[in-house]
Amino acid sequence: MLSRRQKHILLKFFSMFSVIRGYNILVIVIAQYLASIYILAHDLPLHEVLFDINLFVLVLASAATIAGGYIINNFYDSEKDLINRPIKSRLDRLVSQNTKLSFYFVLNFLAVVMASYVSFKAVVFFAIYIFAIWFYSHKLKKIPFVGNLVSAILTITPFFAIFMYYKNFETVIFVHALFLFLLITMRELTKDLENITGDLAQNYNTIPVIYGERVSKIMLTILSGLTLLPTYLLLFRYDVGYMYWYFYLSIGLLVVFLLILWRSQTKTHYLILHNILKFIIVVGVFSIVLIKVSVVLNRI
Repeated sequence: MLSRRQKHILLKFFSMFSVIRGYNILVIVIAQYLASIYILAHDLPLHEVLFDINLFVLVLASAATIAGGYIINNFYDSEKDLINRPIKSRLDRLVSQNTKLSFYFVLNFLAVVMASYVSFKAVVFFAIYIFAIWFYSHKLKKIPFVGNLVSAILTITPFFAIFMYYKNFETVIFVHALFLFLLITMRELTKDLENITGDLAQNYNTIPVIYGERVSKIMLTILSGLTLLPTYLLLFRYDVGYMYWYFYLSIGLLVVFLLILWRSQTKTHYLILHNILKFIIVVGVFSIVLIKVSVVLNRI
């Protein structure tokens, strides 16, 4: 049996894990490595990528920065989350705001220190990234359109750290990035629909609050249509191996998304839509292995 102190420590751990959304960070770390192996450094021997200390440090620095970003975002959104996510918010509040801020500064400091191991350019990159996350959470998040776009850009920024490290400028990488960017932008707008009650209460000027649900649904429909451009290019202009199954699945799921979207009226409906987009993104991460399975096996 656990003692009261041990239970308290365990609850604090789960609280902080919830605040930094450790499961999201794990997916991003996996995505960075898979993108390095199958897309960005596909010409290098597999062991050179897996045991590259610089890559490992960049991934760790990214994870620390993202965790810090979730903390500062949680700090500014604490009142709104009490309305939108009451259960998660109660768990998050087991750790004090002062402790969260202390972790925030420690994580960002460690990220910059780790980046210094790679290069001065990496230090500048992460310093700008850290500032951009703070500025988004403090100011930009409440601005319609701008907040959504900046959030999507910040989400894919860790992949640019790896992109710059390998100096791979193949067009197909930008097409993959565009597809991911559109999906994340859709997810952010769907989250705004899901959280409209808390946003109204806390005076967040999101797109659904300012322009209404109908305009938001029209925008989501347009964004869904725009995803067909990178999907078409990846299916018919570039070699994506067996990953074409993923893109056909994505098209099907986006059709389902749109059908549910125009019938959605409650928070539960928007939560389902949010989870559909999250599912597409997460499956996309693991589908990267389908690009060049045989080639990678030969690199071992």
